[in-house]
Amino acid sequence: MIMALVQFPLTHPVSLEEATEMFEGSAPKYKDLPGLKRKHYLRSEDGKTVGGAYFWESRAAAEAVYNDNWKAFVTDKYGAPPVIVFFDNPVTVDNS
Repeated sequence: MIMALVQFPLTHPVSLEEATEMFEGSAPKYKDLPGLKRKHYLRSEDGKTVGGAYFWESRAAAEAVYNDNWKAFVTDKYGAPPVIVFFDNPVTVDNS
């Protein structure tokens, strides 16, 4: 499994409530997305950075979504291009 950490630096901080509203609006777009196992939306404590931790079946599945159209859409939405870092996810501990 591959994990992608996607971050957007914001020009104006957002509150937790604002971030929650933003994320709830986009969450349905990721439901049943091919190759996506899980997505966690993220907001830094100071509200100056938002993003997501995505867990993908493969890097190819992730890169199929992180195409030029997606990058243009999220850049327009958040006011900054995404910073994407990929990680291998060889082991997971799930205490839920």
